[in-house]
Amino acid sequence: MTTPPHRPTLSVVAPVFNEEAILHELYRRLRVVLINDGSRDRSLEIMRELHAADERVKVVSFARNFGHQVAITAGADYAQGEAVCIIDADLQDPPEVILDLLAKWREGYEVIYAVRSEREGETWFKEFTAKAFYRIIYRITDINIPMDTGDFRLMDRRVVQALRTMREKHRFMRGMSVWVGFKQTGVHYKRAARFAGETKYPLKKMLKFALDGITSFSYFPLQLATYIGFAAAALAVLGILITIILRLTGSHAFEGQASTLVAVLFLGGVQLISVGIIGEYLGRIYDEVKGRPLYIVGEALGFEEQVNERVAVR
Repeated sequence: MTTPPHRPTLSVVAPVFNEEAILHELYRRLRVVLINDGSRDRSLEIMRELHAADERVKVVSFARNFGHQVAITAGADYAQGEAVCIIDADLQDPPEVILDLLAKWREGYEVIYAVRSEREGETWFKEFTAKAFYRIIYRITDINIPMDTGDFRLMDRRVVQALRTMREKHRFMRGMSVWVGFKQTGVHYKRAARFAGETKYPLKKMLKFALDGITSFSYFPLQLATYIGFAAAALAVLGILITIILRLTGSHAFEGQASTLVAVLFLGGVQLISVGIIGEYLGRIYDEVKGRPLYIVGEALGFEEQVNERVAVR
């Protein structure tokens, strides 16, 4: 892999949201492209200071918070390296592992994802739900999304250019980087505890992220609604047959309104679940049809003027 003289070998991208307590330590261990995802603390001020002291630190600051996956997308848009590494700013993913990812890239692999063999500093609930999610999405999608992997990965420039053509609003980057193909492999590592600050992925965001991942790469929820409908219809037919037989034999077991009420509530619940699932997919279609940009950049430091003009609104 030859690198043009004007292009760096590696760009490291880190999305940042309210990480003022971490940024100096992150800078000590890395020289990165920092994507400020609408932080409300001193994060942007610190990023400006780091860029002023070291021109290798690049800064892209959103006009508002657009979300973690969109911040990763912006980093890939702005990164100029022959290889691009995505890493979270919280230092749970040790920057030293990047050397292992880079070694695999030099061997000819084009997507190298980091596989979490151990996870420190996380509750049993977080670990359990994460493992369950990866195994569920692995089974219900048409692509083989590696289990126990996050967004921490290194991608060849050809992969990044392919991802730049994919502008859907509800993004699941770890699935998208697998969907594009190319030669892929994994590197195992031990995930550390958060260096400082609080997690930016509470339960509500985790559920939304899981929903985005499933609906982006699987029709299984729609198929599940169909299966439940058939099961409910079969149960109804069975109930009719049982009722006829009991009536013919003189039994009064199903007389009264209670059984009717239970049946109506059950079928109503099935219908509402099905409508809700369809609504989730329709909502995503609506978001795509609006055609709004993925993000709006309020400030970019360390990039050429023509690059800023080209990707300020994407």
